[in-house]
Amino acid sequence: MIVFKNINNIKENFRGSFVTIGNFDGVHLSHQFICRKLALEAKAAGTKSLVITFDPHPKMILHPNIRPFYLITTLDEKLKLLEGCGVDGTLVIPFSTEYSKVTAEQFVYEFLGKKLAVKKIIVGHDYTFGQARQGNGDYLISAGAKLGFNVEVVDAFKIRDDIVSSTLIRNLILAAQVNSVFSFMGRWYNVAGVVVSGRGRGVSLGFPTANLVPEKELLPPPGIYAAFAWLEGKCYLAALNLGEKPTFADYTYTFEAHLLDFTGDVRSKKINILFVEKLRDIVKFDSPEQLKRQIAADVERIRTILQNNMEKKELGNFSGGI
Repeated sequence: MIVFKNINNIKENFRGSFVTIGNFDGVHLSHQFICRKLALEAKAAGTKSLVITFDPHPKMILHPNIRPFYLITTLDEKLKLLEGCGVDGTLVIPFSTEYSKVTAEQFVYEFLGKKLAVKKIIVGHDYTFGQARQGNGDYLISAGAKLGFNVEVVDAFKIRDDIVSSTLIRNLILAAQVNSVFSFMGRWYNVAGVVVSGRGRGVSLGFPTANLVPEKELLPPPGIYAAFAWLEGKCYLAALNLGEKPTFADYTYTFEAHLLDFTGDVRSKKINILFVEKLRDIVKFDSPEQLKRQIAADVERIRTILQNNMEKKELGNFSGGI
């Protein structure tokens, strides 16, 4: 897949492409359906498939007062997932306050029509664009009739009775329902991070942990989680502790991972965490010994949960590709 970081860098052979447009945060099953459909139809028509997306997410520019605004995927992850859908190219338009003033008419007539000469556009049922969100599927259909391109508006993509959306997935993660996310993303939610030095309490308890600095703001609530941990191309079962350590009167937030059956120095290394299931909330224990017994019990439960999900361990591992 070719990645274009500027409208003016698009190669001539992408004129006449089949195109889809959107933020595609998370590249969930609905996004994947549209992008795979785009790639297949473009190939059958003998032309290129092009995804047009934006960075940063428009909401981060247009509504900076709404914080935090959590993103499901980093830009690099999004691009890898789009590539996995089989599209030929992705245009990442730098989104700014200035760019937000581009009208729907300018975007369609000057860019999609004049610059790209698109043959077909496929968008989701709720897609809007342009200044003040003036453009939508109906606008594209009307413009296409004048400019000579076809438009297909894809119906809402549902899993059972739920419409798959980035908002739904964010809300599930924020509600600690990480085990439900797989159904809507087709993979586990992941957070990668570099390991930094901790206080060594895990070692003293017999369960050494890797303290991570997460790359994303979107994290599940505090608690103990079962996860897969990808380190240097290998997958490990992991017990996560997100939050404070009240047993030690330590109320600083930490993101710690104990890799089962692993020994070695992981400091300064990058680990990609795939969240599978929440076990329990953070609890204050009367003594470190009581905590140690609980951790041992947690680890055995986690081992069982993860062994039952081993066939899905590859999904969400961006450190090794899609």
